[in-house]
Amino acid sequence: MMRGKWSKWVGGVGLVVLMGGLVVTNYGGGMKPAEARGYYHNPFHVIIGKLNDILAKLNNGGGGSGSSSGSATPGNYTTRWDTRHAAATRFTVLTEFGGAAVRDNNTGLVWEQAPSTMAAWADARLYCINKAVGGTRGWRLPSVAELASLIDPSMGAPFVPNVFTGIEQMAPYWTSTSNAESSTGLNATKFSMNFQDGTVGISAKTTSNFFWCVRGAMNESSY
Repeated sequence: MMRGKWSKWVGGVGLVVLMGGLVVTNYGGGMKPAEARGYYHNPFHVIIGKLNDILAKLNNGGGGSGSSSGSATPGNYTTRWDTRHAAATRFTVLTEFGGAAVRDNNTGLVWEQAPSTMAAWADARLYCINKAVGGTRGWRLPSVAELASLIDPSMGAPFVPNVFTGIEQMAPYWTSTSNAESSTGLNATKFSMNFQDGTVGISAKTTSNFFWCVRGAMNESSY
């Protein structure tokens, strides 16, 4: 019995001594691991470099070289909304979409370059869902906050630059946001945006309004 315990203790001490010897061999005498064993490489500087790259991309919002603008620009501001570009640099016409779509560099949302015609709310919603812009699907009606974000108060009507075309001012534009005071039934209403004076109002769902399809993460709990 004592012999078995003694053997285990000796074996344990031997393992500790062996590990200690390896540590001394690799790190003793002021030698780096790569110096002690030429065929071993310390991976920590590579790992730290990768982590720094990841952190840099996160801090820049996933930014990189924008193929449309040809320069390094912050990206993925859809979930941040903490950037305010000057009017001259705010919007980028996307060549990947054949010029039929425009990115708002303040939010990361992608908009139709030329908004659509008039329709009742239900028809406008389905039209955006089924529409292909620049050869892509995945479009929808914007929320009231998203549509209002296009407004530049420093400009006159229609409050957006001429990078967009066909912005109508004779009727409001639909949003996907319901009016809580009247969200169900025959008289249900939705928030709408008027580009004649840049204000938000409400419209009955049966009314024919203009609509402007957007592409990006949903900003609406129900659609």
